[in-house]
Amino acid sequence: MKKHQFRHDALIEVLHKAQELFGYLEDDLLLFVAYKLKLPPSRVYGVATFYHFFTLKPKGEHTCVVCMGTACYVKGADKVLASIQEKLGVQAGETTADNAVSLLTARCIGACGIAPAAVYDGTVTPRQTPKSALEQIEKWGAK
Repeated sequence: MKKHQFRHDALIEVLHKAQELFGYLEDDLLLFVAYKLKLPPSRVYGVATFYHFFTLKPKGEHTCVVCMGTACYVKGADKVLASIQEKLGVQAGETTADNAVSLLTARCIGACGIAPAAVYDGTVTPRQTPKSALEQIEKWGAK
């Protein structure tokens, strides 16, 4: 925050750095950022929950993000997500009990031409099917 001179317009950069340092943005950290930047906590929380790259919970060893944008949804992203949820026994936004996999959704990842797309540990993967998604999850050793 000091690097950005405690400017209000540096909120996203500050949240990025905080998540990089702590792994996720817990409530106390968001309140601290709000206090130091002299912003309402609702604004800080709103930014942290609006962007899919911020997380309020610790992430698992692996991360799976299923794009639920219009193009992906129309081409079957809902079925891909459902198959992963069934396999892992968690809902979107949750992490498996063994902290192996975090399952997330995104409003859009900007890969509409390769829909439905998913991001596995930071790698965008095109034209996902329930079968191909489960194959990726199984590569991680998820049960």
